[in-house]
Amino acid sequence: MLCVTMNDIPGWEIQRVCGEVFGVTVRSRDAFSQLGAGFKSMVGGELQGMTRNVLQSRNEAMTRLFAEAQARGGNALVAMRFDTTELGKNWSEICAYATAVVAVPVTEAAKQTALQLGYGQPPSAMPAQPVAGQQGWSQPEGQQAWGESPMGQ
Repeated sequence: MLCVTMNDIPGWEIQRVCGEVFGVTVRSRDAFSQLGAGFKSMVGGELQGMTRNVLQSRNEAMTRLFAEAQARGGNALVAMRFDTTELGKNWSEICAYATAVVAVPVTEAAKQTALQLGYGQPPSAMPAQPVAGQQGWSQPEGQQAWGESPMGQ
Protein backbone atom coordinates (compact mmCIF):
# COMPACT_ATOMS: atom_id res chain seq x y z
CA MET A 1 0.00 0.00 0.00
CA LEU A 2 1.29 3.43 -0.90
CA CYS A 3 1.61 5.55 2.24
CA VAL A 4 2.73 9.18 2.26
CA THR A 5 2.92 11.92 4.86
CA MET A 6 1.87 14.54 2.29
CA ASN A 7 -1.73 15.58 1.65
CA ASP A 8 -1.54 14.45 -1.97
CA ILE A 9 0.45 11.98 -4.05
CA PRO A 10 2.30 13.63 -6.95
CA GLY A 11 1.40 11.94 -10.23
CA TRP A 12 -1.67 10.24 -8.76
CA GLU A 13 -5.30 11.31 -8.86
CA ILE A 14 -7.27 10.79 -5.67
CA GLN A 15 -10.64 9.58 -6.91
CA ARG A 16 -12.29 8.73 -3.63
CA VAL A 17 -11.76 9.39 0.06
CA CYS A 18 -12.52 6.30 2.14
CA GLY A 19 -12.14 8.02 5.50
CA GLU A 20 -9.84 8.42 8.45
CA VAL A 21 -8.18 5.21 9.60
CA PHE A 22 -6.20 4.26 12.70
CA GLY A 23 -3.77 1.58 13.76
CA VAL A 24 -3.34 1.49 17.54
CA THR A 25 -1.30 -0.60 19.94
CA VAL A 26 -0.78 -0.23 23.68
CA ARG A 27 2.43 -1.60 25.09
CA SER A 28 3.80 -2.05 28.57
CA ARG A 29 7.48 -1.71 29.31
CA ASP A 30 9.07 -4.68 30.96
CA ALA A 31 10.97 -4.04 34.18
CA PHE A 32 14.25 -5.55 32.93
CA SER A 33 14.36 -3.31 29.85
CA GLN A 34 13.61 -0.30 32.03
CA LEU A 35 16.32 -1.25 34.50
CA GLY A 36 18.87 -1.71 31.72
CA ALA A 37 17.75 1.56 30.12
CA GLY A 38 18.17 3.34 33.44
CA PHE A 39 21.79 2.16 33.77
CA LYS A 40 22.52 2.95 30.12
CA SER A 41 21.12 6.46 30.42
CA MET A 42 23.69 7.21 33.13
CA VAL A 43 26.58 6.56 30.72
CA GLY A 44 24.88 7.62 27.47
CA GLY A 45 24.28 5.80 24.23
CA GLU A 46 21.40 4.13 22.44
CA LEU A 47 18.87 2.22 24.51
CA GLN A 48 18.70 -0.77 22.16
CA GLY A 49 15.98 -2.68 24.04
CA MET A 50 13.75 0.39 24.08
CA THR A 51 14.53 1.07 20.39
CA ARG A 52 13.43 -2.48 19.47
CA ASN A 53 10.23 -2.04 21.49
CA VAL A 54 9.42 1.26 19.75
CA LEU A 55 10.08 -0.21 16.28
CA GLN A 56 7.93 -3.27 16.99
CA SER A 57 5.14 -1.05 18.29
CA ARG A 58 5.24 1.26 15.26
CA ASN A 59 5.28 -1.70 12.87
CA GLU A 60 2.29 -3.22 14.64
CA ALA A 61 0.39 0.10 14.45
CA MET A 62 1.25 0.44 10.73
CA THR A 63 0.10 -3.13 9.99
CA ARG A 64 -3.24 -2.37 11.65
CA LEU A 65 -3.47 0.96 9.79
CA PHE A 66 -2.96 -0.75 6.41
CA ALA A 67 -5.53 -3.44 7.26
CA GLU A 68 -8.12 -0.80 8.21
CA ALA A 69 -7.47 1.15 5.00
CA GLN A 70 -7.92 -2.00 2.89
CA ALA A 71 -11.09 -2.91 4.78
CA ARG A 72 -12.52 0.49 3.81
CA GLY A 73 -11.61 -0.01 0.15
CA GLY A 74 -8.52 2.20 0.04
CA ASN A 75 -5.38 1.49 -1.93
CA ALA A 76 -3.31 4.36 -0.53
CA LEU A 77 -2.88 6.47 2.60
CA VAL A 78 -2.27 10.22 2.69
CA ALA A 79 -1.37 12.55 5.57
CA MET A 80 -0.01 9.64 7.65
CA ARG A 81 1.16 10.51 11.16
CA PHE A 82 2.21 8.84 14.41
CA ASP A 83 1.09 9.87 17.86
CA THR A 84 2.21 8.49 21.20
CA THR A 85 0.64 8.85 24.62
CA GLU A 86 1.86 7.74 28.04
CA LEU A 87 -0.83 5.76 29.86
CA GLY A 88 0.14 5.44 33.48
CA LYS A 89 3.73 4.79 34.51
CA ASN A 90 4.47 1.77 32.31
CA TRP A 91 2.10 1.86 29.35
CA SER A 92 2.39 3.66 26.04
CA GLU A 93 -0.13 4.00 23.23
CA ILE A 94 1.25 4.20 19.71
CA CYS A 95 -1.25 5.37 17.12
CA ALA A 96 -0.67 5.55 13.37
CA TYR A 97 -3.37 7.50 11.54
CA ALA A 98 -4.05 8.70 8.01
CA THR A 99 -6.74 9.22 5.41
CA ALA A 100 -7.49 6.15 3.29
CA VAL A 101 -8.05 6.97 -0.38
CA VAL A 102 -8.46 5.34 -3.76
CA ALA A 103 -5.66 6.76 -5.89
CA VAL A 104 -4.98 6.17 -9.58
CA PRO A 105 -1.61 6.75 -11.26
CA VAL A 106 -1.92 9.37 -14.01
CA THR A 107 1.68 10.15 -14.97
CA GLU A 108 4.16 7.71 -16.46
CA ALA A 109 6.36 7.99 -13.35
CA ALA A 110 3.39 7.16 -11.10
CA LYS A 111 2.44 4.22 -13.34
CA GLN A 112 6.03 2.95 -13.00
CA THR A 113 5.74 3.23 -9.20
CA ALA A 114 2.43 1.34 -9.35
CA LEU A 115 4.12 -1.44 -11.32
CA GLN A 116 6.99 -1.62 -8.84
CA LEU A 117 4.55 -1.81 -5.91
CA GLY A 118 2.53 -4.50 -7.67
CA TYR A 119 -0.70 -2.49 -7.62
CA GLY A 120 -3.62 -4.34 -9.10
CA GLN A 121 -1.67 -7.52 -9.68
CA PRO A 122 -1.60 -10.78 -7.79
CA PRO A 123 1.91 -11.15 -6.28
CA SER A 124 2.75 -14.06 -8.62
CA ALA A 125 1.90 -11.95 -11.69
CA MET A 126 4.14 -9.04 -10.74
CA PRO A 127 6.93 -8.72 -13.32
CA ALA A 128 10.52 -8.48 -12.11
CA GLN A 129 11.07 -5.81 -14.76
CA PRO A 130 8.28 -3.65 -16.24
CA VAL A 131 7.28 -4.84 -19.68
CA ALA A 132 7.05 -2.16 -22.37
CA GLY A 133 3.43 -1.34 -23.19
CA GLN A 134 2.04 -3.36 -20.27
CA GLN A 135 -0.51 -1.64 -18.06
CA GLY A 136 0.29 -3.61 -14.93
CA TRP A 137 -1.73 -1.35 -12.67
CA SER A 138 -5.13 -2.70 -13.70
CA GLN A 139 -7.10 -4.57 -11.06
CA PRO A 140 -7.07 -8.37 -10.90
CA GLU A 141 -10.27 -10.31 -11.44
CA GLY A 142 -12.75 -9.90 -8.61
CA GLN A 143 -11.48 -6.49 -7.47
CA GLN A 144 -12.95 -3.16 -8.47
CA ALA A 145 -11.12 -1.30 -11.21
CA TRP A 146 -9.43 2.04 -10.69
CA GLY A 147 -12.06 4.67 -10.05
CA GLU A 148 -15.00 2.25 -9.86
CA SER A 149 -17.11 2.54 -6.79
CA PRO A 150 -18.30 -0.60 -5.05
CA MET A 151 -21.63 -2.03 -6.19
CA GLY A 152 -21.79 0.34 -9.16
CA GLN A 153 -22.43 3.44 -7.04
